[in-house]
Amino acid sequence: MANINPALNGGALNDELMAVHDSMLSGLGQLSDYFGFSKVMGQLYGALLLSAKPLSLDDLMDRLSISKASVSTNIRTLENMGMVRQVWMREHSGRRKYYEAETDLWQIISNVLSGREMRDVERALNVIQDNANKLRASMPEMSPAEREVAELYIERMSQMQGMFRFAQLIITSILARVGEIDPEGISRIDIE
Repeated sequence: MANINPALNGGALNDELMAVHDSMLSGLGQLSDYFGFSKVMGQLYGALLLSAKPLSLDDLMDRLSISKASVSTNIRTLENMGMVRQVWMREHSGRRKYYEAETDLWQIISNVLSGREMRDVERALNVIQDNANKLRASMPEMSPAEREVAELYIERMSQMQGMFRFAQLIITSILARVGEIDPEGISRIDIE
């Protein structure tokens, strides 16, 4: 990571601040990778989140030592997910675009869950249902042994559908309540 302090407009950070800054960018990169996104997306979001002012693509490229194409592609994805937004900078005219991070983490969770996660769950449910329908339609032409296997498949797919419907219910419930949750007031979660 580059040794510049977003809060100090490019000045050097003391060792502890630099260590925390680098650790945060690394951690957000790993977290992003864990959830199936690129590490660069997490690092870009972290760089913007820890910056006191909006940053251009060139600023991000310099801070993270990555190519402009990678910055551009990943920023566009973050923007589509509602995690960053383009902002206009009065003192900077010209064609350079500036970005800042969405700091409402509940909004980000809501955007991700309602977008990608719900689509993935819906897609999984459709694939399972299509496969179950294909098996049911072809069972009359199957031998008794094949029908037994097909019935096992259908039973297991039905179990999977139940799991995905439960996931859909949880996501929908979270999305319905996300505006009501005060994350500062959460000290523990009990699931009954």
